[in-house]
Amino acid sequence: MRIGHGYDVHKLVEGRKLIIGGVEIEHSLGLLGHSDADVLLHAVMDSLLGAAGLGDIGKHFPDSDDRYRGISSVELLKNVANILDENAYIIENIDATIIAQKPKLAPYIGAMKDIICNTLNISSTQLNIKATTEEGLGFTGNESGIAAHSVCLLNSVRDALYVSSGMSECTLCNDCPNKK
Repeated sequence: MRIGHGYDVHKLVEGRKLIIGGVEIEHSLGLLGHSDADVLLHAVMDSLLGAAGLGDIGKHFPDSDDRYRGISSVELLKNVANILDENAYIIENIDATIIAQKPKLAPYIGAMKDIICNTLNISSTQLNIKATTEEGLGFTGNESGIAAHSVCLLNSVRDALYVSSGMSECTLCNDCPNKK
């Protein structure tokens, strides 16, 4: 089993849509970023990539690459799901927290869960999303920005096969970290 943590923060500005968890949320401000600046999906992707030991979203989708300018983070999450599949990782669960003074996010969490679960092909019992304020403290409390944390647990098919078979040497593939 592998655990990963992801954190993201974006500044609130005028003239941008507020998109969190793939859901457009009615608000007078939006998040500033190269993509759609979806803090929740960015944190989730970083936790997944980190648990797999595969870097972070900056490595896979750099903000210096115009292909990702304005891109939906749901599309990036699909790419991360493919990367995990290619590397034989299975998502056990994801637990995420969005930190925002305003707007209230509880009415949107169900739709966020639906989008993330459908994109990652996981059940709703494998994903938990919470929202909280910081009681007016810090940059989220004074409504300068929104942040998100995500923790995930992954299993590696390769690691599971290696351990369960009692092999002294992995023979599954050339790039397996357990191959001697």
